Amino acid sequence: MKRVADLLVNTLVAAGVERIYGLAGDSLNGITDSIRPRDNIKWVPVRHEETAAFAAGAEAHLTSRLAVCAGSCGPGNLHLINGLYDAHRSRVPVLAIAAQIPSGEIGSTYFQETHPEHLFAQCSHYCELISQPEQMPRVLEIAMQTAIARRGVSVIAIPGDIALKDAVTTEPRLHFPPPKPKVCPADDEIEKLAKILNQSDKITILAGAGCAGAHAELVSLAGKLNAPIVHAMRGKEFVEYDNPFDVGMTGLLGFSSGYFAMMHCDTLLMIGTDFPYQQFFPKHATIIQIDLRGEQLGRRTKLDYGLVGDTRATLQALLPKLKQNSEDKHLRKSVEHLWQGPESIR
Repeated sequence: MKRVADLLVNTLVAAGVERIYGLAGDSLNGITDSIRPRDNIKWVPVRHEETAAFAAGAEAHLTSRLAVCAGSCGPGNLHLINGLYDAHRSRVPVLAIAAQIPSGEIGSTYFQETHPEHLFAQCSHYCELISQPEQMPRVLEIAMQTAIARRGVSVIAIPGDIALKDAVTTEPRLHFPPPKPKVCPADDEIEKLAKILNQSDKITILAGAGCAGAHAELVSLAGKLNAPIVHAMRGKEFVEYDNPFDVGMTGLLGFSSGYFAMMHCDTLLMIGTDFPYQQFFPKHATIIQIDLRGEQLGRRTKLDYGLVGDTRATLQALLPKLKQNSEDKHLRKSVEHLWQGPESIR
């Protein structure tokens, strides 16, 4: 008969998880014992649970796939919190397994008792306690799907004794690959956006991590608009490379060429970014924002036009409707500012 811990590990393997980062502890024994004889998933030991969470976050950053970390009850899983906050704010899919004290002792102020379902609520999209074998694997699968779909952290808390009980079901329930939907603004929204951009001369693009997978479309857009591209910090790896239109970052961690390009435009086109520094936005430009997450529209600055869509699908729909901008003075000045400094444009 399979135990709950075996079903948990089987479910992770079925989802493509290849390793779990963690520091072994008694409340994790069922899970680590289940991993021990396997060759399709590894336990990656660390010296501190905080390292496990940061390692999982780094793996999720690099692969865009679900990564997993684990901590034992009490201070073990509490140490995960810094890395989980980092992963959650960076919007990468991480599942944290927070082992819990024996289920019969919960609520008794038992040795090392905490309540992970409350402690991790602010740095996760989903955080639940597995208190009965019947909840596995459904709660685990909900946690994984939530982390993947919403790009963030999910946490499951599981008492050590529950992990050692017999499983009620024996196999994972989900057998489909991650969906890959395309989200694009409506045709009339694309037409209106194209009209605005075709009537603008001094356009600057502010691009962020939401431009991942759309590098070619982004560079083509900048070429048509003769627009310098300023990248947000998390957009650097997706935007800056092989990009003759890139003029660097702005903000507290940026430098003056990115600031110049944004402050001297008459239209700012924000794409896939939640750039946080309000004081670095232009005050008098027309500002347009494209983002897959509608809740982010207008969050950081006043907004004239907001569109919900993923970068690649939106730009593929927009590019055929754009005219070639014949004015390149703003682009030339911004690029000169990057490579020659502010003195070059006086």
